[in-house]
Amino acid sequence: MKIGIIGAGKVGGTIATLLESCKFCKSVALADVRPGVSLTGLKKAKFVLVDVKQAAPLAAFVGRMDAVVSAAPYFLNKTIAAACAQAGVSYFDLTEDVETTTFVRDLAARHKGTYMPQCGLAPGAINIVGGSLAASLDNVRTCEMRVGALPLNASNQMKYYLSWSTAGLINEYCQPGDALYAGRRVTTMPLDGVERITIDGAEYEAFNTSGGVATMGETFAGRVQELNYKTLRYPGHRDLMKFLLHDLNLAPRQELVTQIFDQEVPLTESDVVVFYVSVVGTDREGRLKQRSFIKKMHGAVIQGRKLNAIQLTTAAGITGVLELFAKKKLGPGFVKQESVSLEDFLGTQWGGKVYGDNAK
Repeated sequence: MKIGIIGAGKVGGTIATLLESCKFCKSVALADVRPGVSLTGLKKAKFVLVDVKQAAPLAAFVGRMDAVVSAAPYFLNKTIAAACAQAGVSYFDLTEDVETTTFVRDLAARHKGTYMPQCGLAPGAINIVGGSLAASLDNVRTCEMRVGALPLNASNQMKYYLSWSTAGLINEYCQPGDALYAGRRVTTMPLDGVERITIDGAEYEAFNTSGGVATMGETFAGRVQELNYKTLRYPGHRDLMKFLLHDLNLAPRQELVTQIFDQEVPLTESDVVVFYVSVVGTDREGRLKQRSFIKKMHGAVIQGRKLNAIQLTTAAGITGVLELFAKKKLGPGFVKQESVSLEDFLGTQWGGKVYGDNAK
């Protein structure tokens, strides 16, 4: 299978790195508007200079692929998805942006191919896990999904350093989210719903952000009483973000906030991904059960490349579903994350290595 990746940043390069060892992948074309992308250690990959805003080069690139992954900023995904639809090429992305997902879903209804947005960590793997645990019980009271990509050490007031897309980070802090309450879909306000949670003796705060529920609100409406997603941070982070985005009214100026963060907040390669899913409900015999999936995941050196935790967990999420696509385990049209069984996902090469029992 020939796979095109648009966006040769950290995550795009990591996806290419993981695909290097995958038998289902014959070749990888890594596209970006920026020249000089390093492909050291990647024999399957080649670099292609493509400007997404130029329709003809984008169409030519997409048309040569069996599947295209957008690892570009979320605001470019509509353009990329539309080009895939016109070419009849299957499309995957990492977006947490609800509006983008709605746009992709509409394309899937009118064009051939497989369309699967929200394929990373959260949304992505968190929904595969949450959906599978919720489906394992007859009646579900609560499904709580929590994820944090955190620096191992931070000395600033935010207790946070950057490790992934700044534009995506700010967007999920500013947009409303989706949840279930009393079995009905409700809208959550970003940065609200603050709670404290302890995992392996470490204390975190969790609060509402957008995108993490993905399509689960629709899938489990009437079947799960309470379902929600929250981002994990070290205590105190949320208050500073609310001051910045709400009190100073910078939420409508996401581009400016992104520029400030990119300029003034350091990047870190020493990070950890905290992954937490807890489901409570009754089984077929009416017994009340609690089932959970909790992991702390770190980075690794793969193909001679040092990958941090958020790169590895995000890329493993989408590489796992690409393997399932290659094995024809994904149907045509719009594919929801929760339609993938956890068993199938953990049976993939990178889903198993990163999220499985042997993951460290």
